[in-house]
Amino acid sequence: MSVTEMFSYIQGFLSADQDVREDIRKVVQNLEQTAREILTVLQSVHQPSGFKEIPSRCAKARELFCTVRTQLADLKTKFPVEQYYRFHEHWRFVLQRLAFLAAFVVYLESEALVTREEVAQILGIEVVREKGFHLDVEDYLAGVLIMASELSRLAVNSVTAGDYGRPLRISNFINELDSGFRLLNLKNDPLRKRYDGLKYDVKKIEEVVYDLSIRGLAKEPESGGDK
Repeated sequence: MSVTEMFSYIQGFLSADQDVREDIRKVVQNLEQTAREILTVLQSVHQPSGFKEIPSRCAKARELFCTVRTQLADLKTKFPVEQYYRFHEHWRFVLQRLAFLAAFVVYLESEALVTREEVAQILGIEVVREKGFHLDVEDYLAGVLIMASELSRLAVNSVTAGDYGRPLRISNFINELDSGFRLLNLKNDPLRKRYDGLKYDVKKIEEVVYDLSIRGLAKEPESGGDK
């Protein structure tokens, strides 16, 4: 093979690779738009009257996740399944955002931490790498950390709305989350930096709870008949 032929072959490979990346980018743009729509739906819970709308907002968000599943199914067709990590950079950010949105919906519905398996089910993708397009564990963790930041904001807005019990429950949840992350040996630099932000979320929520306590408003719900 001559030098010219060799470089012509390489150019063909590069062109094909660019075509794949362009197809992926188009689908990712649609995913990003749907993620923005879901976020817009959920943002209303931060309004003073928003807590009454939580069930309807979560139901609407779950409807939009149907669109997400369709878009992710389309994304799977754009590249060979064994090359997931070769193109992962293109959808990593939006997948983390979607993991956050799924986690936030589940928290609003049940005040529980969503599992990686539950997020994958909501998104219509796999958990196990060998099965194809999947939710990488670091993308799941990043989504959970984004949710923690959203919950610190919710704690502040709960007080504005006159819901004084919610910040205490959020505080307990975030402290448990922080304890869980402390068990992990995080070597991923972006994930470590995001985790470093969790301590600020913890501090922000603690300040809300402290302010409620000195005002005599921080009271845990009483269990029946104990007092």
